Amino acid sequence: MAAKWEKKDATTGELTFEIDQEKINEGLNKAFDRVKKNLNVPGFRKGKVSRQVFNHMYGEAALYEDALNILLPDVYQQAVDEAKIEPVDQPKVDVKSMDAGKPWVITAQVTVKPEVTLGNYKGLAVPEQDRTVTDDDVEKDLESKQQQQAELVLKEDKPAESGDTVVIDYKGTVDGEAFDGGSADNYSLELGSNSFIPGFEDQLVGHKAGEDVNVKVTFPEDYQAKDLAGKDAIFATKLHEVKAKELPALDDEFAKDVDEDVDTLDELKAKIKKDLQEKKDDSATEAIQDAAIKQAVDNSEIQDVPEAMVNEEVQRQMDQYLGNMQRQGIDPKMYYQLTGTSEDDLKKQFSSDAETRVKTNLVLEAVVAAEKIEPTEDQINDEIKDLASEYSMEEKQVRSSLTDDMLKHDIAVKQAIELITDSAKESKDVKAPVDDEKADK
Repeated sequence: MAAKWEKKDATTGELTFEIDQEKINEGLNKAFDRVKKNLNVPGFRKGKVSRQVFNHMYGEAALYEDALNILLPDVYQQAVDEAKIEPVDQPKVDVKSMDAGKPWVITAQVTVKPEVTLGNYKGLAVPEQDRTVTDDDVEKDLESKQQQQAELVLKEDKPAESGDTVVIDYKGTVDGEAFDGGSADNYSLELGSNSFIPGFEDQLVGHKAGEDVNVKVTFPEDYQAKDLAGKDAIFATKLHEVKAKELPALDDEFAKDVDEDVDTLDELKAKIKKDLQEKKDDSATEAIQDAAIKQAVDNSEIQDVPEAMVNEEVQRQMDQYLGNMQRQGIDPKMYYQLTGTSEDDLKKQFSSDAETRVKTNLVLEAVVAAEKIEPTEDQINDEIKDLASEYSMEEKQVRSSLTDDMLKHDIAVKQAIELITDSAKESKDVKAPVDDEKADK
């Protein structure tokens, strides 16, 4: 096949290719076999008309369109391979000529991956990471475990304080009218948890069991129920019980209750310190990886990213996210109901940094090519085992759902990430990037 690629700009061009007579005949034969099944021709049983009679009655050109549709996927891919291009979207195909007895000439307007010119991606200087675990860190974690083991004890004739749990009935009204979701009986609420509308929990502080309280609040302007946003409401509230947390003593018995693998409080503290150290080390590695890869991307030159690649990345992220939800028994419709969002909201969420993710992937693929990274069969088998374990699937299922090319691509990209991360150097002179959102607050 003689395929010709003519680049128009950074990411688009025209691919011209021919379909030879031998291929055309194959396509025509297949097209005829499909068409004749539904033909009713006088003198022939249905589906039994000969090719000669068909050509005489309708002309061979009547099969051209079907034949082209049959042939096009394979011949287009062959032309792409010959031209050594990487399309990222469906082509716009145009037929230049389909003359009888001559090769068919086809052109396709194709969008391709942008070229990447790598900058420095090895030995990059990244902010120094703090891996220190202090005694104060251990004590805070221990206090958290103590809070989790706390028991709720009834407060007799004592007012509620922040941190107490109250059992209440409440009924909300707006302009004297009840609204959906505005009432409940025997609801347990921890005061200070900020799980209710702002101001609600504060107004129950200082009240005792048995008291009635009219809680007056204003729904936030961005409240998810639009018919309530910004409106004043009154919740007629009855306090049934007030309970205070009673913390267990920090002793060896507490340690055994928290972790069956330890016998003493000192052993629990040592284990907490080890766990915190592992988390700190993992966090440091992740921070180094993020900083190094961001630098590698910033150091590279990337031509304009096609919109098709950005859209595909958004869809991929959405599919992955909703797929994880479905594995937890939550289908997309239920997810949108539970979160008060829509498909468009989720799309906007993943669109915000989609172009950055695409650029990152392009740079990592360029590193794979530059370093000639080629995963081995053993690495592919290990990846299949890991995926099967992660998603609770049989290895055969993983193998059938993913091609070797897909597996090799993912493994190679992981190795490129490791190469960039492992070669990075921590430096006190490099400042960590400022989170713009936090800085604005």
